[in-house]
Amino acid sequence: MNGLTILYEDEEIFVISKNSGLAVQGGANIKHSIDVDFADEIGQKIFLVHRLDKDTAGLMIVAKNPVAAAKWTKLISGKTVKKEYIAICAGTIEPKKGMICEKIVQHGEEKKAVTNYEVEKEIETECGKLSQIRLLLETGRMHQIRIHLAKNSCPIAGDDQHGNFKLNKQLKKTLGIKKLLLASVKLTVPLQSKNQVFEIPLPEYMCF
Repeated sequence: MNGLTILYEDEEIFVISKNSGLAVQGGANIKHSIDVDFADEIGQKIFLVHRLDKDTAGLMIVAKNPVAAAKWTKLISGKTVKKEYIAICAGTIEPKKGMICEKIVQHGEEKKAVTNYEVEKEIETECGKLSQIRLLLETGRMHQIRIHLAKNSCPIAGDDQHGNFKLNKQLKKTLGIKKLLLASVKLTVPLQSKNQVFEIPLPEYMCF
């Protein structure tokens, strides 16, 4: 389907890469989504075992049946599957490498959230400094990376929901940044008694 690439397939799962702007799950006002369109294309129902925001590009796993879905949901929640992201952020974060352990409120309840991060490079622009940050999730709360970085004064460029709306307007006008600069770039997955790594390059619009 448009906006989606299959990187791996076996009897249990697909490992796919999706474009920014493609929703994972259908709903009100969503014309195209992976759970509907991809299922239609391959002629079988698929089961979501984790999610990416619509505006986040990159790698994810979907299961082929309920038994596989239960297995892989457990593997992901149990940290057996490692998920790494790259974000381009406005400003920088100190120290340059560390762990953010800040609870996130979801559905009125505070939940533990842990994000490991490392600044890979800093880029000077007309709008100030941008930082390229690699992130490894230990928990998978909704919008976790976006919230954690914004709370630490290093919001993701293009994030109007949790980031700096005024600065995003400037980034769009000056640097042409029109999308959320966040991508799931690396998955380490247990397959056939060993860890297999799936990795993709950054989308072009995130390369500075």
